[in-house]
Amino acid sequence: MRYEAIARNYAEALFTLGEQEGETEKYGALLEALAAAVAGTPQVLAVMMSPRVPKATKAQLLADALPDAPKPFVLFLQALVKRNRQGVLDDIAQVYAGMVDAKLNRVRVGVTLAHEADGTLQNQIVASLTKALGKEALVRFTADPAVLGGSVVRVGGRVHDGSLRRKLIMLRRQLLSR
Repeated sequence: MRYEAIARNYAEALFTLGEQEGETEKYGALLEALAAAVAGTPQVLAVMMSPRVPKATKAQLLADALPDAPKPFVLFLQALVKRNRQGVLDDIAQVYAGMVDAKLNRVRVGVTLAHEADGTLQNQIVASLTKALGKEALVRFTADPAVLGGSVVRVGGRVHDGSLRRKLIMLRRQLLSR
């Protein structure tokens, strides 16, 4: 995150607003979707970041793009644009998601397996992680053949590497050190 303090301040303001309106999760979903849309669409990103496009035009584009969004949420976004902070939108979304997760006692987890996991295995892994972490685990599964077997689990900044690849590397180091 490039602008962590700025993103945290805006995320806290939106979180407070969401709590007052009873729309905390909805605001999070809208913010996440908007940040992904802006970052994932070069034309939209160019318009939002261009100094040639007036702030009023950018604010109106946001309002037009979100006709069903709650008015306080749209006003928040327009305030971002007014203060030229639209470039921090993705960072704000990440901080906000963390705040919502903390409130709802959830944790985001990344699990990498050698092959795609079927539904039963995914459910077992989610249940095991939820029990082990003491929080609801929101798991994102990925497949990477380089893992060979086992799994790599990422929880926040921690990585728990139980892959066969890592075990083979450790065995190789051990054998070469003798």
